[in-house]
Amino acid sequence: MKKAIALMVLFISVFSTSCEDVVDVDLDTAPPKLVIEAAISWQKGTTGKQQSIKLTTTTGYFQEKIPTVSGAVIYIRNSENQQFNFTEVQKTGRYICNNFVPKIDETYTLTVVSGGNTYTAVETLKSVAPITRIEQNNEGGFTGEDIEVRAYYNDPADADNYYLYKYVYSNKVTSNFYADEDKFFQGNEFFSVSDDDELKPGDEIEITHYGISKQYYNYMNILVSIAGSNVGGPFQSPPATVRGNIINTTDKANYPLGYFSLSESVTQKFKIQ
Repeated sequence: MKKAIALMVLFISVFSTSCEDVVDVDLDTAPPKLVIEAAISWQKGTTGKQQSIKLTTTTGYFQEKIPTVSGAVIYIRNSENQQFNFTEVQKTGRYICNNFVPKIDETYTLTVVSGGNTYTAVETLKSVAPITRIEQNNEGGFTGEDIEVRAYYNDPADADNYYLYKYVYSNKVTSNFYADEDKFFQGNEFFSVSDDDELKPGDEIEITHYGISKQYYNYMNILVSIAGSNVGGPFQSPPATVRGNIINTTDKANYPLGYFSLSESVTQKFKIQ
């Protein structure tokens, strides 16, 4: 018994001492990948002429600063071969176009030339139904005690439609995104709904609905399932390797991250009563 107790004391002593040691964990670092944030959004009631695309690269897990990519050649062409050039703003990795022409159901081709590689993607600009009204329910959520907000719209009956909803809350740093399809409510009134169980009177919500393609809907479902609904945004670098619709025509194995999307969008603000 004395030997057993002595061994136990020795084990505890060794374990306690080892817990005080600093353990350095070596994380494998993959080569940086190009991240293309090319979300073209045409806000209802505007010309949609000014659009932007951002280029960054992936970086180490513990790095706080995201590297930007300068010196790229970026342009978008429509089906009539009209070209819209994007010019970089003072080596920020942000490229601006001031004469873009958005058109519903038009097909556009994105081209990005950077680092000796050419990246391309093809997508169609999709429409979105206007928000008809916003309602507040003070007996919402799973408990029936949370404040819930719904933004209603009338889904068109003549086509299969896909939506991306974005909720920005004044009481949160992150935004809430989720994708939807009209499979079960085609041609009927439907709604997006808030996902914040801490809403209180005085808080403000900015609600945006985007019309998106089926392919982008599938991409966003995967992205949100990995990151959760509260993410920085669908147009930023994803938390895992989720391949979008942009391909590297120079070296297919060296594919970029990000997605080329074109959406008509509608935004309304609402203050909790």
